[in-house]
Amino acid sequence: MAMSMSEVNHQRIKTNGIWLHIAEHGTGPLVLLLHGFPEIWYSWRHQLKYLANHGYHAVAPDLRGYGDSDSPISPSSYTFMHVVGDLLGLIDHFGEHQAFVVGDDWGANIGWHMSLFRPDRVKGFVAIGVPYFPRIPTIKTVEAIRMAYGDNTHISQFQEPGRAERAFARYDCLTVMKKFMLATWTEFLAAPPGMEIIDFLPTPSALPSWITEEELMVFADKFQESGFTGAFNYYRAMDLNWELLAPWEGSKITVPTKFIAGERDFGFKSSGGTKDYVEGDLFKSLVPNLEVVIMDGHHFIHQEKAQQVSDEILSFIRKLSSD
Repeated sequence: MAMSMSEVNHQRIKTNGIWLHIAEHGTGPLVLLLHGFPEIWYSWRHQLKYLANHGYHAVAPDLRGYGDSDSPISPSSYTFMHVVGDLLGLIDHFGEHQAFVVGDDWGANIGWHMSLFRPDRVKGFVAIGVPYFPRIPTIKTVEAIRMAYGDNTHISQFQEPGRAERAFARYDCLTVMKKFMLATWTEFLAAPPGMEIIDFLPTPSALPSWITEEELMVFADKFQESGFTGAFNYYRAMDLNWELLAPWEGSKITVPTKFIAGERDFGFKSSGGTKDYVEGDLFKSLVPNLEVVIMDGHHFIHQEKAQQVSDEILSFIRKLSSD
């Protein structure tokens, strides 16, 4: 189901004061595909072709800081407000009022906040791997994560400018991609004391059937060019997001939403982890128009179980298209 690179149209679009690179395929209603960490547009290669073949205009940007898109220097330029602004500009560029939005990992987080800020612009949202968490009024996000999981999560380690860059630089980018994308760790992502997360994650000796060395090299080559600072800046803006999100405290996500997760994702089955949360009452009260789909798989499930996830996306947006 993967596609050749030549089937995709590439362009750079000026939006919200920066240039974003996008990959697009097909014609019809607009579907934005938002990648996570450490990914680029190419993580949606399967869905781009599938959605185009089923009558949709699939658009996968490199988010700001990634790939061939601009990478502002300051971490304060990576808030949800900035990135949602970029994406609304893309919708405007294509002359649309609304888009379907699909996001994994950070892309899911961005999609949740796009749905929160501008529900009038989101026809339906598919979140993969990361649910919507309400703002805790009494404690900033990074500190809350430290209290729950200790000082050695990737989120904590990525805060200090330069630290993760130095750690990642000990490996070639292909090895970095293998360590993250092929991770089968099922607990919340945290290294032992005194160890960097990139050193803690093993490098698999063999590739799983769902990805090839050539596909991994597409990611590695782009990160070799761009570096990782733009990607880390999303983590470095987490506490600034907390400050800016105060006006939306207690708000619900009213956009029709499907949440998809792999049951072997990081921390999914841990005590107090994602499974307990998405099956509990709080999540359903915050996202009242919600469907939850749990399938066998890990974090990058839209690549690992590409056909299954593509079918789930299509059935959801088709249902909303006919409403």
